Amino acid sequence: MASGTERGAEAAGGPATCYRELSRFPAITRAALGAAAGGQTFLLYTECSRPDLPRRWLLRFSRHYSLRRTGSSDLAVSRAALSTEIHNQLLSQDSPTGQHRAVLRHCPQRGHELLEVWGSSGRSHSVDLTALGKHGEVYTEGPFACLAWSRSETRLLYVAEKCRPKPRPPCPWDVPGAARPVEEDEDEEFVYREDWGEALSTRSVPVLCALDLEGSSLSVLEGIPEYLSPGQALWSPDDRGVVFVGWWHEPFRLGLSACSNRRSGIFHLDLASGHCELLSAEHGAACSPRLSPDGRRLLYLEGGLGGPHRQCLRLRMLTWQTRQTVTVLDVVQEPTEAFTGLYREALPPRCWAADSQRAVMGTPQRSRTDLLLVDTEVATVTNLTAGSPEGCWELLTLQWDLLVATCSAPHHPPSLVVAVLPPAGRELPLCWVPVEDAPTVPSVTWKTLTVRPLCGGQSPVTHGAQAFEALLLSPTDGTAPHPLVVCPHGGPHAVFDARWRPSMAALCRLGFAVLLVNYRGSLGFGQAGISSLLSHVGEQDVADTQLAVEQALSSEPLDPHRLALLAGSHGAFIALHLLSREPERYQACALRSPVSNLPALLGTSDIPDWRYTSLGLPYSFERVPCAKELATMLLRSPIAQAARVRQGQTGCGVPGAGCWAPTAGCATGADAGAAVRGCPGPARQPHASAGAVPGAAGQGGTGAAAVVPGGWPRAGRRGDGGQCLRELRPLAPPAPGAAPAGRDRPAQPLVPTVALRLCWPWGDHWPWGTTPGAEADGAGVAGAGQELGFGSK
Repeated sequence: MASGTERGAEAAGGPATCYRELSRFPAITRAALGAAAGGQTFLLYTECSRPDLPRRWLLRFSRHYSLRRTGSSDLAVSRAALSTEIHNQLLSQDSPTGQHRAVLRHCPQRGHELLEVWGSSGRSHSVDLTALGKHGEVYTEGPFACLAWSRSETRLLYVAEKCRPKPRPPCPWDVPGAARPVEEDEDEEFVYREDWGEALSTRSVPVLCALDLEGSSLSVLEGIPEYLSPGQALWSPDDRGVVFVGWWHEPFRLGLSACSNRRSGIFHLDLASGHCELLSAEHGAACSPRLSPDGRRLLYLEGGLGGPHRQCLRLRMLTWQTRQTVTVLDVVQEPTEAFTGLYREALPPRCWAADSQRAVMGTPQRSRTDLLLVDTEVATVTNLTAGSPEGCWELLTLQWDLLVATCSAPHHPPSLVVAVLPPAGRELPLCWVPVEDAPTVPSVTWKTLTVRPLCGGQSPVTHGAQAFEALLLSPTDGTAPHPLVVCPHGGPHAVFDARWRPSMAALCRLGFAVLLVNYRGSLGFGQAGISSLLSHVGEQDVADTQLAVEQALSSEPLDPHRLALLAGSHGAFIALHLLSREPERYQACALRSPVSNLPALLGTSDIPDWRYTSLGLPYSFERVPCAKELATMLLRSPIAQAARVRQGQTGCGVPGAGCWAPTAGCATGADAGAAVRGCPGPARQPHASAGAVPGAAGQGGTGAAAVVPGGWPRAGRRGDGGQCLRELRPLAPPAPGAAPAGRDRPAQPLVPTVALRLCWPWGDHWPWGTTPGAEADGAGVAGAGQELGFGSK
């Protein structure tokens, strides 16, 4: 039941109504083209998603269009059918000619996975993969997942978990203690198995599987070394082999999500001989192989081992017949105006032009995401979207030289556009034709702020004066100066690009300005900027965020007395530091999965190497940390400065009302990590809806955290924040120098703290998982602006 605060907000057209209105714009997640007879008319199929707030899940649906070429570069677009909801679909992939579509479905009645093939005459094949029992669950997302057609369109390739023997159920006539024959592998259910970390906790031993449609047979491919986990597979040019990415298990399975620095290579498996050949460098991190239409070239991305978890990558190309590899685009240390480097961990599924010479890909370029055209013959880069009013472009598919893309901006929801790719050398200007054009939100404006730190900053030797950027979203309505919500992104090697974020637009419509800070170490600004953060975590990133805030306050109509912090993961780590270093500046904060205690994460995180690398310490899995290393981690942790955080104030200006400091350094139960004011009703936990944050701490991927410095939430995998609570009972103001009495809370000296107010206006639905790039969108956990602890004008 909604609280009085929420009902009043909805009646006044407040946070809930505002977010509900802005979340109706769908995100376009996939597109495929099919050619009709004559080659001038094409069928465009798209898949979209948006939050379904009343039903509390992610609504997925398809749209169909007809494209007709009316000239060399002109297109006529028309809607071919009404939108249709997608039910129980896990994966889908169109064949090379567009005549067939493979669909992996979940059967809710039996809990089975079905692989179907559809064509113009309906469904031609349906295989119950679960009933065959040759493998476990199919991988439908993450770095391993794939669904690939052979060139002959007679076979399908996918990745699944290796089949494990099921334990024999006890017979009703078994007598306890009676001897019985020992069966092979009967204790397999109790064997510990490593997994691939956050968001991949059910992924341990992937296997490649091939379905022969003509022979109606399913096989698990053999010949892959046991020390590799295969994924991202595709058929070789002659359909006689398989190309895949293999991740080494040694020294053990470290977290793979958002980590492009794990040892991996591009391999070729010959199906006839079973020979497995390494095609890329032996000691590197290679991924995302893409075969050219003529089958002569293989494009892939490659990065370095160790160091930052995400970094600038090089683009490599292998000539299939000669097995010779060349570097098309190298790592960019210092960015230029024309090109800042490649930072995406995956190339678009279909990125090659019809000439098998050019490829198109999207990548962050400073605080934008642009589409780049790369000529692999001459190693040149052309920015196809530079200077466009939209700040984020995503390529969905490129077939028959038809580009299908989506574009958005902080004030412009995603639009679907198409264009004809001109011949080489005449790509600009590119004429984009709108297919679905979303209207702009008139109450939001945005700009990019360039921030130049002083040479005497935290890293004066390593690029201390390198400029960084911040995106400022401002309301057009209301009276200036506006209150400001400051959002440093997580990662830390991620980026806030200028894309549509409904939660941020909602804050602007409620009268708040929002500052999205891309501090030094963010993607899109060159490898030197990424490396500059190493050894300076907790110093350089914190100083950069505060410098961006000060510049925004001095140059924009913002209220310096009404500032809030809103962040997640590493962004919350920065926010906690700011609360202790600038206690007079910030009046409220809301944090998700915050990293508050670095040494506490050594035994719980799936990326223990990062705890060392971020501070410039050597990492070795063969030893335990020494006292000096632990001390260094603790001193860089926000928890070391918790006592400096000032006690918060309520929205009515009463100091300390509703604040609570837990009895220990790690809060548990319903009160974990939050002190809330003015939110009546019992404590409630969020539903694990389709929009939940993957890998949030303590909840198996469905939690978030609101944190009070001084009351640090319980441990998690990458952030040590606990769950986020929608409502908590208001607490009486504590007596001077003592904590309030309560269940299991004896009186004690009051730890200085900051009170939070976090009443979710959209109920128990979590919207931030519906936006591409959610890893960087730490601010996506935002509640409505007026729920941050102070009002807006």
